[in-house]
Amino acid sequence: MAGKTRKSEASTSSSSGDNNNNRGETVVSDCGRRRSSCGYCKSTSSTSVSHGLWAHSITVDDYQDLLDRGWRRSGSFLYKPEMEKTCCPSYTIRLRASDFVPSKEQQRVSKRIQRFVDGTLEVKKSVEATKDPSISASACSEASSSGTKESLSNKNKEKNVGDHITNYLSEQVDNVIRTCSESGQFPCSVQLPKASVKKVSQAKRKLLVEGAEDLMYSSNIAFQIAATIRQAQSIAKDASRSAEDNPLSPKIIAEKLAASLDQLANTNGLAIRACNGHINFYTATTQVSSNEDSHIALGAQESATERKDFSLRKSSVHPQGKRRRLEIRLKRSSFDPEEFALYRRYQINVHNDTLDLVSESSYRRFLVDTPLVPVQPTGDSRVPLCGFGSFHQQYVIDGRLVAVGVIDILPKCLSSKYLFWDPDFAFLSLGKYSALQEIGWVKENEVHCPSLQYYYLGYYIHSCSKMRYKAAYCPSELLCPLRYQWVPFDIAQPLLDRKPYVVLSDFVLLQNGESSQPLVPENVMEVQGDENHNEDSNDVLIDGDDEEEDGDDDEEDDDEFESDDDDSGPDSFGQTSVEIENGNVSDILIGLKGSRLRYKVCNLILCMI
Repeated sequence: MAGKTRKSEASTSSSSGDNNNNRGETVVSDCGRRRSSCGYCKSTSSTSVSHGLWAHSITVDDYQDLLDRGWRRSGSFLYKPEMEKTCCPSYTIRLRASDFVPSKEQQRVSKRIQRFVDGTLEVKKSVEATKDPSISASACSEASSSGTKESLSNKNKEKNVGDHITNYLSEQVDNVIRTCSESGQFPCSVQLPKASVKKVSQAKRKLLVEGAEDLMYSSNIAFQIAATIRQAQSIAKDASRSAEDNPLSPKIIAEKLAASLDQLANTNGLAIRACNGHINFYTATTQVSSNEDSHIALGAQESATERKDFSLRKSSVHPQGKRRRLEIRLKRSSFDPEEFALYRRYQINVHNDTLDLVSESSYRRFLVDTPLVPVQPTGDSRVPLCGFGSFHQQYVIDGRLVAVGVIDILPKCLSSKYLFWDPDFAFLSLGKYSALQEIGWVKENEVHCPSLQYYYLGYYIHSCSKMRYKAAYCPSELLCPLRYQWVPFDIAQPLLDRKPYVVLSDFVLLQNGESSQPLVPENVMEVQGDENHNEDSNDVLIDGDDEEEDGDDDEEDDDEFESDDDDSGPDSFGQTSVEIENGNVSDILIGLKGSRLRYKVCNLILCMI
């Protein structure tokens, strides 16, 4: 099966439509088997084995079908691992976007980006200072390392100030509790617990709808007081009262304490409110964090009670957090100097490439050049609003390009090829964020194009730990390397734990009580004398004698890029053959002595000879 190209199911089924003729033709050259060192297992010998095709042009329908047979592309080079021979078998992995369930970690990534855009996320000064993308990350690291001691000192000071604030607020709550006991609102015979006010972490803060306040501190003392009083009172007296009717329920206690703390709020600029039994302290003026926009400063020490007075005031060091503008732009694949500059920074600073390896020509071959014949939107449900083809998805923050995702949009899927990002923004986990955005894009566009349902993440390599992150986007499926059936990852994982190469569908068939003998789809047949043909089907060319030299020069060995398509490789097919669905043989273009003739013409010539 390795190395065979075939007519796409989509092009055959849409042959009656008038739009199919606009999708061009597929022309490929056989590059044969290729062996190279492996970037996954770091093998220095030629243990990575794959088969390659050089694509002069390829329709989106045919490339979709090649993906579903285990192929991938690097620029215009198509490759497929020889799964039984290569050192690190690579399984195509995909996800149905509508079934995607984000993990807690993936949700945290989205929230972190949102806080960064809102201006409430603490960021390093190097990110704000490096407005010029030409400044290298190393320069930023040097600047940050020179201030390491100062940063640690500031953190210690901030922690001490934070402890003083919570201690001070706890003491104020205790004073109010004492006053309530003396006034008879709480039983004076009961020893009540001490209050504890805690700082609310940045991740757990809940901004109000109007966006005017920010939760800073909270205390659950009302729950402790209610429990203590219930234990102290007689069971006969309290058993008949429900928690809602009980005047000493946590909700009522919290409201009493919050009302008595109004004076503290007026003095220190804090908004204090009871919320479901909790006493919450908010900043009353603007959305802030303790380290960015404001801080509670230590006031004069009272000589009589040795209590500290705190007031909320704006910091003169850190400017108020401002909202940022995040734009996601989708454009057809083309060379962009700004993208190339970002790519070069990424490769040098993240992957430690040398400058001579990151040339414009290699960048063009790897991420700009594409054999996919673009398809423009048709205004119906067969094509999404952006069309089909190869695209670059740009992520721009306040006019600065921070990441670029290289993707292919095909009839059934969005196929993710590569992502490069600004090293200054590594803290945002842009790789994970872009994957979530691409999954979301598929969900949204399935409405306009119902056939577009899947998100392809490239190859999954179980034996390589750095590639296992792809399985975190679940529920995912792996492609069986023999029968090309999709198998749930949960079924495939224990099998791959035992050995790297597995015929995954065997175990699915065994579970269903079916035979484990290799299956050949009924609608798949070799090019051997089938006379059925369809005049409107797409053209597929296999060049055997007229192979171009460019195929050997393509950067098929993606070790140096460490992309999702690393170790592009060669697949096994000893003799070039074409596999076609529905037997559309007659219109295949065949390279013969430098000319391109259709199969039916060649067949006629051979019969005459």
